[in-house]
Amino acid sequence: MDTPHKLITILGPTAVGKTKFASILADKFNGEIISADSRQVYKSMDIGTGKDYADYIVNGNQIKYHLIDVIDPAEEFNLYRFRSLFHLSFSEISKSNKLPFLVGGTGMYLSSILQKYKLNKADFEGSRAKELLNLDTAELREILLNLNPDLHNTTDIIEKQRIVKAILVAEAGNDSSYNQYDFDNLVIGIKEDRAVLKKRIRERLKKRLKEGMIEEAEKLLDSGISHDKLRFFGLEYKFLSMYLSGELNYNDMYQKLASAIIDFAKRQMTWFRKMEREGVEINWMTNKDLDSAAELITTFLKKNEPF
Repeated sequence: MDTPHKLITILGPTAVGKTKFASILADKFNGEIISADSRQVYKSMDIGTGKDYADYIVNGNQIKYHLIDVIDPAEEFNLYRFRSLFHLSFSEISKSNKLPFLVGGTGMYLSSILQKYKLNKADFEGSRAKELLNLDTAELREILLNLNPDLHNTTDIIEKQRIVKAILVAEAGNDSSYNQYDFDNLVIGIKEDRAVLKKRIRERLKKRLKEGMIEEAEKLLDSGISHDKLRFFGLEYKFLSMYLSGELNYNDMYQKLASAIIDFAKRQMTWFRKMEREGVEINWMTNKDLDSAAELITTFLKKNEPF
């Protein structure tokens, strides 16, 4: 009987240093990284989404990554598409005798893999979509919350387009015939003291603003991306849009955005705790615990090995 494939998952809230941590381990264990980030899939959105490309270089080696820069900002991306691309990447990495590392902080994406969601493809252009678009926001919000009372992403219940898409995904339901890879999984969670994380978020935001995050948003607008679409991407791009359209001054933009990112990190941790309650075992540590992580992975890889 064939032994299952192996998957290492490294998750945690924003700004805890997941990418560098995972890259060092991927270099040590001959691995490649699959990103579980709902915005890093978009091209030309580098600074605002935190694509720290330098983190993928370890000891002079370029760690190969997947699901970053795969579509244009004008295109749509959703959970179903993520799942499809994840399994393609997982297959490619495993067939190359490399170790797949799933790395990121988008809770729904991570849960869909670790908790083996079975999804039908939602139809975003059909009659149901048109029917929903004719309803007002309050009616849509009520429908969505009835379908998903534990909704994790508050932006899904604020913007009409997102509400409709979330409803369509929820109504698509399960597909019991879904074929997915069998794998053993080790989950490592990176966390940080709240005060330290808040400070790191604010410092990182200042750095990214200096590195050209505003100019990046301006280029997106110049390329034809609308302010509505920019705000659809949430967090950095939402507040940059408000700044560039004159709704916020620079200081208010910075303060409100920093607070929003801090709140987002708290919601991410709430989601990960929910995963634990539902049976996902997460081995928590800090980004300094590389030796402990390496020991865990070594022990994990020895499981089910033929004698």
